[in-house]
Amino acid sequence: MSQVDHDAKRDQFEREALVHLDDLYGLALRLTGGDEPRSEDLVQTACLRAYQRWDQYELSTNCRAWLMTILRNAFINEYHMRDRRPTVVDYDEVGERSVFEQVGTEDPESRFFENLVDERITAAIEALPEDFRVPLVLSDLQGLSYPEIASALSLPVGTVKSRLFRARRRLQRELYDYAREVGIVS
Repeated sequence: MSQVDHDAKRDQFEREALVHLDDLYGLALRLTGGDEPRSEDLVQTACLRAYQRWDQYELSTNCRAWLMTILRNAFINEYHMRDRRPTVVDYDEVGERSVFEQVGTEDPESRFFENLVDERITAAIEALPEDFRVPLVLSDLQGLSYPEIASALSLPVGTVKSRLFRARRRLQRELYDYAREVGIVS
């Protein structure tokens, strides 16, 4: 590739991709539970991979979605490769009280939570143990289905559903008073 081609590639990448850095960083923060250095590394990894594969991107299509997918996949790869032990979670600590009814294979809670993300809710999500936070972010903020999350995290679908249920119960317990204050529940 000539220097002119490299310059053109870099210019296209800067125009199309780098304008989405704030969105990528926001997603990375949610996925990592607010770990800023880890989020910065994740964004850097995603941008590097995107630049390396820039010839696979179709110009003027949804670059933001393409970049978010790369970032999400980078996070999932990191999640699988981490040596540390999983976060210990006391599953009995999570209450069974629910303001939602269980509905077969549909995920109505995802639709509920996706419209309510503000600072207080983001902080509550970031405070969740990683075993709960990651499936919740992939489902409720990224829109992945149960089977997609199960595949991405190498977990059975039932485990994904259970972790989502427990994560949402924790958020409910944590945010119940706030939901009353803003009129979501009476």
